[in-house]
Amino acid sequence: MIAELSKEITLNGIQQIGIGVQNANEVFNWYRRNIGFDLLVFQDEATASLMTKYTGGKAWDRKALLSLNLAGGGGLEIWQYTNRTPMPPNEAINLGDLGINILKLKSKNVKALHKKLSLLNLDLLSPVSSFETEEHFFFKDPWGNIVQIVSCTTNFTEEDEGCGGVLGVTLGVSNTDTSINFYKNLLGFDTVVYDKQDVFEDFSFIDNQKNKYRRTLLRRSETKIGGFGALLGPCEIELIEKIDATPKKIYANRYWGDLGYIHLCFDVSGMKALGEKAKQLNHPFTVDSSSSFDMGEAAGHFTYIEDPDGTLLEFVETHKVPILKKLGIYINLKKRDQHKPLPNWLIKLMRVHRVTKDL
Repeated sequence: MIAELSKEITLNGIQQIGIGVQNANEVFNWYRRNIGFDLLVFQDEATASLMTKYTGGKAWDRKALLSLNLAGGGGLEIWQYTNRTPMPPNEAINLGDLGINILKLKSKNVKALHKKLSLLNLDLLSPVSSFETEEHFFFKDPWGNIVQIVSCTTNFTEEDEGCGGVLGVTLGVSNTDTSINFYKNLLGFDTVVYDKQDVFEDFSFIDNQKNKYRRTLLRRSETKIGGFGALLGPCEIELIEKIDATPKKIYANRYWGDLGYIHLCFDVSGMKALGEKAKQLNHPFTVDSSSSFDMGEAAGHFTYIEDPDGTLLEFVETHKVPILKKLGIYINLKKRDQHKPLPNWLIKLMRVHRVTKDL
């Protein structure tokens, strides 16, 4: 039954990573200027009425912006409470704590991007190093979120300045084997690129100490995509498990939308089949917008589940995306085969939504 359901589901890639912030415009402007996330898909203000399970039982008002990088990769959903002050972590986040630890962005020229970002005097800008043959480095954005730049030559366009969009995330987990099975069985992350246990030198820039971890990188062997899959590109999930310490939950006693990485969102087709599959695997939807949910300039069906450690995963089946808003031209995916990729020329028309000055 699960195998049959899987045939009805297409995972097109990581659509976006949610970031809880104090000032959405300020964060958008920084990532636009410095990292190339200059395509504003939507900006919307509304009440988060469907997320009360994760916001203390109350529906709070919020502002959300979705930005993309046309070089390819997932986007950023920059999320801000508008009638509540977002809370920082109760104590410092340590590598391996449960939840999203690190945002992975791809780059076709890691060394050049490192040189560019070093001029910004960012915190924790590690040297360029290699792990399992891939060049990478880490930095903290101005709000303390850890970002990893990873070498990747798979670009949707060649218009970037050395940085693309979201490639994946690093998740802190309590049991690597349990998480491997979850991400393999539900979402098809069936390829273990590496699985090592050690004191990793490149992590020392984050921890400022020598801690031992189990470190596992997962990718998908499935290559079929639909909709915006060509833009979103390949994706990966890195799992890190503390060996000599007990991890804490990053969002313990805090709300979804508070400061930090709040969720990992996948763009999918076949939401009904995914819901049935998730239920059979004992990870049913905890939030379900049912049918189409309007985000102002975009619309879709979204759902949430929790992974084995309670990290929030969002799924979006996109129904409508603006192409030429001023002319009222949108891509309506409900009227086409959602398992068929959109033409590249059509996606590239979205460049008209590029923002060239600060909001």
